[in-house]
Amino acid sequence: MAGLYFEELTPGLEIDHPWSRTVTETDNILFSSLTMNVQPLHLDAHFAAGTEWGRPLVNSLFTLGLMIGMSVNDTTLGTTVGNLGMTDVIFPNPVFQGDTIRVRSKVLSARESTSRPTTGIVEFEHVARNQDGKIVAQCRRQAMMRKRPA
Repeated sequence: MAGLYFEELTPGLEIDHPWSRTVTETDNILFSSLTMNVQPLHLDAHFAAGTEWGRPLVNSLFTLGLMIGMSVNDTTLGTTVGNLGMTDVIFPNPVFQGDTIRVRSKVLSARESTSRPTTGIVEFEHVARNQDGKIVAQCRRQAMMRKRPA
């Protein structure tokens, strides 16, 4: 598996994910449409031109999903049971079409599950930055992770 098992996810572990991803207009329109978010700030260039941003903003939930998705290959691919929650989600700077995103993850805590002996609970912090190094998204994510098979 490309992902890490519970025992490998020790607090303090930091991972600079090798992927980068340039966000496109199609990403924003498709995601907003699929999730039925008809906010003109995401979909209407004429409307967005009249806002303080002067152009459409990328849907923040796309940014959140992209940030977590970019972390999967190095952290949880094939080794997670599932996400338990996300907290402290912030978007301190906007994402626009053409921005390129990079992600860094850190293991904040890890504990064995009290109800499932083959799993543990890991809390990650994910931070996404644009091409200028500005933080565009950050969150804590709690995941139930498989222990290494005996």
